[in-house]
Amino acid sequence: MTDYAALDAWIDAHFDEEVKFLQELVRVPTDTPPGNNAPHAERTAALLEAFGFAVEKHPVPAQQVKDYGLESLTNLIVRRRYGDGPTVALNAHGDVVPPGDGWTHDPYGGEIEDGKLYARAAAVSKSDFASFTFALRALEAVAQPTKGTVELHFTYDEEFGGLLGPGWLLSQGLTKPDLMIAAGFSYEVVTAHNGCLQMEVTVHGKMAHAAIPDTGIDALQGAVHILNALYAQNALYKQVTSGVEGITHPYLNVGRIEGGTNTNVVPGKVTFKLDRRMIPEENPVEVEAAIRRVIADAAAQCTGITVDIKRLLLANAMQPLPGNRPLVEAIQKHGEAVFGEPIPAMGTPLYTDVRLYGEAGIPGVIYGAGPRTVLESHAKRNDERLVLEDLRRATQVIARSLADLLA
Repeated sequence: MTDYAALDAWIDAHFDEEVKFLQELVRVPTDTPPGNNAPHAERTAALLEAFGFAVEKHPVPAQQVKDYGLESLTNLIVRRRYGDGPTVALNAHGDVVPPGDGWTHDPYGGEIEDGKLYARAAAVSKSDFASFTFALRALEAVAQPTKGTVELHFTYDEEFGGLLGPGWLLSQGLTKPDLMIAAGFSYEVVTAHNGCLQMEVTVHGKMAHAAIPDTGIDALQGAVHILNALYAQNALYKQVTSGVEGITHPYLNVGRIEGGTNTNVVPGKVTFKLDRRMIPEENPVEVEAAIRRVIADAAAQCTGITVDIKRLLLANAMQPLPGNRPLVEAIQKHGEAVFGEPIPAMGTPLYTDVRLYGEAGIPGVIYGAGPRTVLESHAKRNDERLVLEDLRRATQVIARSLADLLA
């Protein structure tokens, strides 16, 4: 019989150490792009080795990383085998978007104010480097398991889709766990998430002097016509609803536009990048074909305009696998005990690299240290923060759940 109170007490006793561990992690930048993330892996490995863990470093070949648009990438695995039984993997990603403007705290400082730790990646998801590591330490110190295996997977490619993170570890045969828990937030256990299609659309016209615009073909006007056609799809998407709690309907966003050469020149080329979120019930092949058709039809209405379309990312939705029930039940049971409220199982409109484990047939869920919503965390915005009490309690939930899963 697991002494859950003793697990909690160990985490309480070592919580200052856990916070310092997280501070060390956020002080090494992992802005992606540019994606020079091997130095963070080295620092993480050194910290883990100081706890007595053997750390496997798996650098992705340099040319493969460069071709992908990153600078350096080393994934880490810690394996702790206790005996026969299931292998449970805990995955968190260290790569993050750059800090951006508007911070009132040092984005790499790990400053603590009013019970919150401020830093880029404090909530997503270096926090779960800490929660997973200290849950594992508590498990070994208190429960002393004799069955199964726990693996820590710390990867660095979630922002680019995960193919060189979990995708690479799985494709290289470096791991094949039976169950997995990925970095998430503390007040829900996520069993499904949206898919994502990202595309780059280049609209070609013909440059001309602004004094004689009729001698050119305005690529920007063509792009505007195409964009209006794409945005009109959002009204139709609202009529397509998901049956997964927490996920509503598909939607499309254009996040970047660039083009033209000068104010007095008719633009000859405009490029924009779109992001199409797909609910779990949608077929990605059909979604991509439909978007290409909308773009082509709109371009055909603009004389002289041609279009190039490049797929940047196709991330499938995470579908709940039947074998995830032990994970869900353990986290819900202990989440309610520790947080004092029910922990619902639901979907999220985000997309993550957890889907890659699911595509490999590995049942998984998303759970970790963080607030009720992405908005509260300020993830991908200025002043990202983590409530330290959420870190403490999520660590206790993970430690308790691991004890049950290995028993």
